[in-house]
Amino acid sequence: MNLHGKNLIGGEQSGQGETFAAVNPATSQALPTNFHEGTAEEADRAMKLAHDAFQTFRKTSKNVRASLLENIALNIEAIGDALLERANLETALGIPRLTGERARTCFQLRMFARLAEDGSWVDARIDKAIPDRKPLPRPDLRRMLIGMGPVVSFSSSNFPLAISVAGNDLVSAFAAGCPIVVKNHPNHPGTSEIIASAITKAIADLKLPHGIFSMINGRKTDIGMALVKHPLTEAVAFTGSLRGGRAIFDAANSRPVPIPVFAEMGSVNPVFLLPGALAERGPKIAEAYKNSMTVSVGQMCTNPGVVVGLKGDAATAFVSAAGKLVEETPSGTMLYAGIRDGFEKEVGKFEKVPGVSVVARSKTEPDATKTQARPTLLTTDARTYLANPLLKEEAFGPASIFVAGESKEDLLAIARTMDGSLTATIHGTPEDLKEYADLVRLLEQKAGRLVFNGFPTGVEVVPSQQHGGPYPSTTDVRTTSVGTAAIQRFVRPVSYQDFPQSSLPDELKDENPLGIWRMVEGKLTKDTL
Repeated sequence: MNLHGKNLIGGEQSGQGETFAAVNPATSQALPTNFHEGTAEEADRAMKLAHDAFQTFRKTSKNVRASLLENIALNIEAIGDALLERANLETALGIPRLTGERARTCFQLRMFARLAEDGSWVDARIDKAIPDRKPLPRPDLRRMLIGMGPVVSFSSSNFPLAISVAGNDLVSAFAAGCPIVVKNHPNHPGTSEIIASAITKAIADLKLPHGIFSMINGRKTDIGMALVKHPLTEAVAFTGSLRGGRAIFDAANSRPVPIPVFAEMGSVNPVFLLPGALAERGPKIAEAYKNSMTVSVGQMCTNPGVVVGLKGDAATAFVSAAGKLVEETPSGTMLYAGIRDGFEKEVGKFEKVPGVSVVARSKTEPDATKTQARPTLLTTDARTYLANPLLKEEAFGPASIFVAGESKEDLLAIARTMDGSLTATIHGTPEDLKEYADLVRLLEQKAGRLVFNGFPTGVEVVPSQQHGGPYPSTTDVRTTSVGTAAIQRFVRPVSYQDFPQSSLPDELKDENPLGIWRMVEGKLTKDTL
């Protein structure tokens, strides 16, 4: 597939900056096509176009937004294997994995198309006036959610389709009537360009303002910061490292007018193995654990980075079984050299802590030219873990540490001292849950999604999904980046007091012309008033 390598500013190609090439991580060789770095002028132009387009886009009907999202999905599917082949060259994730991710991406687009079409996401609330109330009359109040305005999105490296240009940020923004400017990930620019072509075609076919979508390349931090600090940016979404997310969050809050940032960052996703489950099915859990920690070479934000259990024969057997499986797991190619180097650095730091030992490593020596990382299982005791904060850091890749506690109190102490995570998992029996009910209550305060007798890798794209947790897993614990509630990142409430019917939004009019669900006088209904 022919690529032009330029930025897309409101539907127009622009190549003002210096060029760079994507690298195939499986060979360390540069790929064909040079891509233009975004410039400050291009970022400014993109934000101004987005700002101007917002006034039109926010007024579009729910059916138009639904059609836009559906058409993007159709266009992505129509591209065919060329998309998967380029994505595999840039990420080495493999065609089977990328085929599944494309399906997830299109499903997510269609789920948000249905959300937009239904229209009830605006959370309309109506409390009618009571003019004869004593001692003072009650005014008529009507409240709903509206799109905030232009959104800046930073694509992830590990999901080049589903959490990238046409991913969870774009679907949330478009469903809410918000334009979006995507700072695409520099390690899969060709994939991003192909996806962007599907988006711009859908926009053009519906004759919508081209300014509702722009995509800018950028290897350096300056272009991203220019977008975050731009006075016309109203919200930011980010998926990546703690360092990067925190820098963006701080920049957004240091602006003369601070703006909200939903940054998904570091997460260790603790797993607690309770005694009954460990005794009943330790080897089976060990196999699922190994698979979870090494899937996609450990490059999942929900990768189980630490597993906690009570010391004893069952724990010893579990660690031994998991270690043997890790040894048989081949070293794998990571997304790019920087992410591989970061993984090796973190694992090296863990190994140097007195009291930490390596249980097992893959028998396959990693090949540096193939950007490979070596699956590794470490172990330590509760005292060492509690005394060394660096062991609570995320090692993004195929590694995990087993922590052996002496007592229930050790498990509770570990849970208390853990940082926030996207997920927390418990393996147990019904009797274990009764005995460790206080552990469940603790983990509710530490994670956004609690998993029972499973593993956290694999994030279902459904309305009830929660993909966000306490800091440092995200910067805003109140919402999610996956599932229909993700739209809440880019909307805000507006209340109308004593407005005449003719001046109210359709969502709040007495006759309910859109037929949406509304909370009227405390009761959920679609009825007219």
